[in-house]
Amino acid sequence: MWQSLMETAKYSPFKNPVSIAHCEPANNDKMLSPVPGRTIGFAATPIRQPGDSCDFGSPKYFALCGLGGILSCGLTHTMVVPLDLVKCRLQVDPAKYKSLIHGFKVTIAEEGSRGLAKGWAPTFFGYSVQGLGKFGLYEYFKILYSDLMGEENAFLWRTSLYLAASASAEFFADIGLSPFEATKVKIQTTPGFASTFREAVPKMYAQEGTNAFFKSLVPLWCRQIPYTMMKFACFERTVELLYKHVVPKPRADCTKGEQLVVTFAAGYIAGVFCAVVSHPADTVVSKLNQEKGSSALDVAKKVGFGGLWKGLGPRIIMIGTLTALQWFIYDFVKVSLGIPRPPPPEMPESLKKKLAAEGK
Repeated sequence: MWQSLMETAKYSPFKNPVSIAHCEPANNDKMLSPVPGRTIGFAATPIRQPGDSCDFGSPKYFALCGLGGILSCGLTHTMVVPLDLVKCRLQVDPAKYKSLIHGFKVTIAEEGSRGLAKGWAPTFFGYSVQGLGKFGLYEYFKILYSDLMGEENAFLWRTSLYLAASASAEFFADIGLSPFEATKVKIQTTPGFASTFREAVPKMYAQEGTNAFFKSLVPLWCRQIPYTMMKFACFERTVELLYKHVVPKPRADCTKGEQLVVTFAAGYIAGVFCAVVSHPADTVVSKLNQEKGSSALDVAKKVGFGGLWKGLGPRIIMIGTLTALQWFIYDFVKVSLGIPRPPPPEMPESLKKKLAAEGK
């Protein structure tokens, strides 16, 4: 699927008279000169700058962005497995695990400190697959949709653009995540079922067949798509606002380290909103993979409105930290590998002239 998308990106018939992948005129008479700071179209698409390892929007660009997504999601989710484990147990058995601290104490008392690492393997592999799709496809859909919308509309409706691109990316990313997420939750919330990924998979298949790995896909979409839409749209707009109102100088004048600090701050702010928006669906996913034969609606009715919000505090801490670290790692990978990093979007000159002519 990824190779197919790369080919699609390479040969996609963009309407813009400028080729996004190669930054050249449509008539191919000559290459545009690499003028520092010059931009093309929405999202301040840069002419290839010295030090860039690829052209913006090229197949290599999407592949490297996908690599950044693998590292950012796979590593960060694995780092917080202990917190995730206790959060899941708070959701499925609040009578036994009364609070975050109490949940850690009970888990360590019953299983030792190694018990806190349960589910690390499906977490690492699942969220690496998801990160590949989440970030790589987001970059692809953002360019595709902005080109379809046109330069001016893409700027005016940029929040809608971020929402649409991230939702499209997450839809496909979750299909890859679902089997791993189902296995992880089963290991973490069903006492005595299995201790490892290799042990859990054949047991789950023997009991429920393929359905065991995809029965929570719809609730997963309900959790992850709103989460990702908030994650990307809130991050993009927060970065824009931080550079406009908080950072005392333009991004171009900031060092790479200062830019990464802004990235981390914007990521944490986005993460808090993400946690709140997606938490009820997260509770349903946790309960659904614990109970055989139940539907998402059955689970929601059983736990009630209040139960849907169990474990929100730990999840805010977890998701806030996760989101901030993911954006930091993703941006760090871009800096390290020389992947083009467009600055925050600016109003196109054509739109400025229209507004000036209208006296606005």
